Amino acid sequence: MSQPAAEGNPDVPKSDTTDVLVQYVVLRRDLIDTWPMGSVVTQGCHASVSAIWSHKDDPVTLQYCGPENIDSMHKVTLEVKGEPQILNLSEKLKAGGIAHKLWIEQPENFPTCLATKPYPKSAVSAYFKKLKLCK
Repeated sequence: MSQPAAEGNPDVPKSDTTDVLVQYVVLRRDLIDTWPMGSVVTQGCHASVSAIWSHKDDPVTLQYCGPENIDSMHKVTLEVKGEPQILNLSEKLKAGGIAHKLWIEQPENFPTCLATKPYPKSAVSAYFKKLKLCK
């Protein structure tokens, strides 16, 4: 799998240009426990597509969605307890300069999930290390 050159691209760690590209999707556990599973999955899909489309010209996103990777995308789906935790995570990501989409369901106007734009895993994994895999 071809990776972008580290030189001139701040999203690619200079020490490891063979890092896997990944998109993180984070769902709310309280919604998983109370909503139909299809509805929760749909929320994650909305956030994922929105994060990718919003960064469609980003070199890492282009590579992630490019012909050499389109059939082998890597996503990590995690969970947080509820609304306060997803809002807190979004703030931490903003503070760290990590591009993401916090999906706000309408017309209810509340956050249901978030998704990052694609990144080299080593560039963003520290933000998610305390979260559980979604089950």
